[in-house]
Order: sequence, then C-alpha cells, then structure tokens
Amino acid sequence: MKNAGIFTVSVSCILFGFLNRMSGPTVFLTFSYIIRIMEALGGAAFITTAFSIIAQEFPLTVASAFATLETFFALGLIAGPVVGGALYELGGFTLPFVVLGCLLMVAAVVVWYFLPVEGSRTRSTSRYSVFSLLKKPKIFLYAFTTMSGSLSVGFLFATLEPHIRPWNLTPLEIGLIFVLDGFAYVISAPIWGLLCDRCLPERAATTIGALIATVAFLLLGPSPILPIKNSLPLCICALVVHGLGFGAQFVATFSGMQKETVEAGLPDDLTTYGLVSGLWNSSFALGAFIGPSIAGVMLDTIGFGWGTSIIALLHLFVAFVTIFLSCYYRYCRDEDLSEGTSRFQLSVRKSESADSPHDSGCNSTLVSREYVAIGTVD
Repeated sequence: MKNAGIFTVSVSCILFGFLNRMSGPTVFLTFSYIIRIMEALGGAAFITTAFSIIAQEFPLTVASAFATLETFFALGLIAGPVVGGALYELGGFTLPFVVLGCLLMVAAVVVWYFLPVEGSRTRSTSRYSVFSLLKKPKIFLYAFTTMSGSLSVGFLFATLEPHIRPWNLTPLEIGLIFVLDGFAYVISAPIWGLLCDRCLPERAATTIGALIATVAFLLLGPSPILPIKNSLPLCICALVVHGLGFGAQFVATFSGMQKETVEAGLPDDLTTYGLVSGLWNSSFALGAFIGPSIAGVMLDTIGFGWGTSIIALLHLFVAFVTIFLSCYYRYCRDEDLSEGTSRFQLSVRKSESADSPHDSGCNSTLVSREYVAIGTVD
C-alpha cells in the first residue's frame, strides 16, 4: 500500500506539471481536479501506512518516532518553496513537478527494495471502524485536538500574507516569515516526542500545546482585547510560539490515540495502527480543509485580529475540555466504571468471543482478558 501510494503521487505530480499545455480554462480546471484527487488518494495511502509502520516498529517510543517523521515533513515544507522557486526559474512551470515526481519514483523503488513485506496470512482483518473509535471520549478529544491544530495552521497560511502586506516586505522576507512557524515546529517536535515517551502524559502535552497556541494567536492579531500594537517583531515572536505549541499537539495526539486504542481492547497489531493512522490523518485533513475555507470569510468580515481571537478561543476550549476530562477520569472513574465500559468494551469482547474456541481453557482465558480490559478503561 505504501509503495503504491508513493507511485500514485509521483505519477500525479508529473502529470500536473503538464497542465499548462491544456487549452481553455474548463479543460485545465477539470484535469487539475482529477489529478489532485488522484494525488490525494495516493498521499493518504502512503502517509497512513508510514504512520502505521512507525507505531509497529517503535512500540515503546511512538511519540519520538512520530516526531522524527514530522520533523522531516516540516523540513520538506520549508525547503519546498525554495527548491520549487529555483527550479521554476530554471525551467518554468513543468520542471519542478517533473523533478519531484521522478524523485518520488526513485523513493518508491527504494521502499519496494528495502521495506520488508508482511505476509497477508498473518495479518488480521479489523472489525472496527473510525466511527467506533470516535465513540471513546479520549480518542475523540485527540481527534478534535488534531483537527483544531490543523485548522489553525490552515487559517494562518491563508491570512498571514495579507496581514503582513502593509509592512512592504520583499518576497524573500515574506518567505522567511512563513518559514519561522515550520522551523519552530522542526525544533520542538522531537523534544515533545521525547517528553511524551519518558515523563509527560499525552493529555498534559496537548493541554500545554493548546495553551501555547492560544497565547500565540492572541499575540499574532494582536487581539483587540489586548492593549498591544501590531508590529513585525510581535508577529515573528507569535509565529515562533505557535510552532512550539502545535508541535506538542500533533505529536501527543498521535501517540495518545495509539495508546488509548490499545487500552480500549483492540489488538496491538498493524491493523489497529492503520486504523489509528487513518483517524489521525482524517482529522488533520479536515482541519486543513476547514481552516483556509473560513479564513477568507473571517478576514473580510471581522478582520485578522478578531479572527485570530476566535482561533485562540478554539484552542482555549480544547485546553479546558482536556483538563476537565483528565480530572473526571482521575476522580470519578470508579463511580462510572460500569457505565463507561459497557458499550465499546462489550463490542470488543463479543468479537473476541465469537472467534474463540468454546473449550474451558479458552473460556477462562477470555474471562481473564475481559477483566483486564475492564480494568484498563477509564
């Protein structure tokens, strides 16, 4: 799946580079949508598979491994505009897409040669879906946090250039300002991953990240409720702070989803990791769609300052809900144990019992597994 996804993205990327040879706006837009949809399907396939393999190969350090992958993802975002601009200057519109597509084809060959193939006979088929995972409050909160972080990034990239336009910056200076957010993310993501693996609970990391992002958006506007004047140093400082905040959110949510899913009773295998990776990527993509979609409307109707204030309120809401849920599970879990366990865990146990032999030894094993599952549910 991973190799097929990379190959699909590479072919789509090369085809996109020849769209400038299409005649007429209707033909151009039609093929643009078709190629971008193909590229999105391939990207979803190989990104989800990559996250699943990371969770399987590094089960004890999921957060650090995921943070490493996200670091290289951010480095690609930083280098992409620079390399793409240089290739555009050399060969026009087509050259950047052809070069990148060829590089992805080489990557597909490398993955096919070096990545071990897991036999289909040993791979279980999941009986659960993304919607069954979302029934668990903690997993739903991680998904919502991921969506909120991605939404804020999409909002920022869609509205930042009009916000800094009055300062009459050069294109190079504008590019450097956009890089600041990603650079802070590159630096902070491995640190957050290391903390989550060693001493910092994922819910605490997401709370800290949400509070940091709240402060960043209040300063970035700046919010009309603050007696602060807009300035370039303030904007730069807010972007760096934002990179630190959403680094904590993205790293902790993936690790937290993976742990909560296994604790909920799903098998600790590649199938479950794929389900978690799909949920995380879907949440991220939803936020990436909503953010730019509402950014232009908010900028035209209420302005950049109030728009960033609303995004800050969203992150503050995430922080308060996470704190409330953590306190609830810490102090009220014994009272609501039976009610909180009944639906999701019962479905897991029924599925296990349906596939288990009904001899006495297996029945006793099943009962013991049920008690373990009940004990781990919050």
